[in-house]
Amino acid sequence: MSEPDAGDHDDALPPARCAPVLAAAFVREPAMTWVSGGSDRVRRAWFTTTLRTHGTLPGARRRLLVDRHGRPVAAAVLTPPAAAPSGAARAAWAARTLAGCGPRALLRTLRYLHAVEAETPPGAWTLEFIGVEPAAAGRGAGGRLLDRLLAATPAPGGVFLTTADEANVRLYRRFGFTTLRRLTVGPLEVTAMWRPDMSERTRAGG
Repeated sequence: MSEPDAGDHDDALPPARCAPVLAAAFVREPAMTWVSGGSDRVRRAWFTTTLRTHGTLPGARRRLLVDRHGRPVAAAVLTPPAAAPSGAARAAWAARTLAGCGPRALLRTLRYLHAVEAETPPGAWTLEFIGVEPAAAGRGAGGRLLDRLLAATPAPGGVFLTTADEANVRLYRRFGFTTLRRLTVGPLEVTAMWRPDMSERTRAGG
């Protein structure tokens, strides 16, 4: 079992460092289980392909929490406001996802994205993924990473996320997120959430 985390690295991280952590963390996450059909191979390929595309976005942030031995225990990925892959990058992602994950994973991902992207508030960052290695779960690594991530991200338009795991809703509420809307995507019940810029509240004395 990994020892408690000792630090973190972010922003310039290559996507390949975060993909294995998130693939392990999302092994039972409902949306990923639906997309991947429960296949470990598909889930790993999906994260590798998706984070490779995400890495093309200017200003994209990737944060990795490591233990005292430098082993990754948690990872998070953030998209800047209004950032989107180019047409060529989207086409390359679709081709790689189709080849590596199959048509079901591609179509279900597109269906999910179509439903949730329209809910993003203008000017908000999007917390795409945050997850903890199973061996480090239950010891607060996810909360510490989220706290550091939110503190280090200047977000006047707030931070947006979606989750298909009801247990995560309670966690995010503790960090100041509120529910914007509940969506049905296939068999999933998805909660869209948003957190205002807490630094603005602090400066205003709120």
